[in-house]
Amino acid sequence: MSATEAAALAGRSLGEIATSLPGATAVFRRHKLDFCCGGQAVLADAAGPDRLPAIAAELAALDRPDAEEPQDDATLVRLILDRYHAVHRAEVPELVRLARRVEAVHRDHPDAPRGLAALLERILYEMEAHMQKEEQGLFPMILAGQRHLAMPISIMRDEHDDHGERLREIEALTQGHVPPAGACNSWRALYAGTRKFADDLMEHIHLENNVLFPRYTA
Repeated sequence: MSATEAAALAGRSLGEIATSLPGATAVFRRHKLDFCCGGQAVLADAAGPDRLPAIAAELAALDRPDAEEPQDDATLVRLILDRYHAVHRAEVPELVRLARRVEAVHRDHPDAPRGLAALLERILYEMEAHMQKEEQGLFPMILAGQRHLAMPISIMRDEHDDHGERLREIEALTQGHVPPAGACNSWRALYAGTRKFADDLMEHIHLENNVLFPRYTA
């Protein structure tokens, strides 16, 4: 991380970072920084000079620019594992935690996303089972050079369709990932995270359905 990037983060408020950088809330919780009620404090003041470099580095690492689609299968599989499988596993549990908090604190609000935490828990369970099938079965077969994999790929495509249905359910519960006026930082961070998750999962499915899988179903 450059000095310019570090300085830019240091001058932003905790609330702004939490609502614009999905995953930041987990970093703040680990370092016991109050991004909700104390969200107006800038990162430099809240962290202090001793902790600021480490916290800023963790936050900078959350900003993962997408790489160009690789051409060879091994590199594409590695991209899927590192950029999507690992990121889903890191970020969805935090979305579950945020959803539970928002549903509990704002249970009487007419726009509260009732049932979102349970839906995200279901997604986490289904996606973990799906990713393990790929990691332990399909991807090793691809990397071993097997060419005709229409049957396991058909199963993965069907499960991708199920994931798409879950994304539509999230969109309905979150009013298109748009928090209501006056929403707290936790609520705004939650919807920023669900939007990023939806974008990530759609790109993930695209790379598999439209780039990797057709090479093995001809």
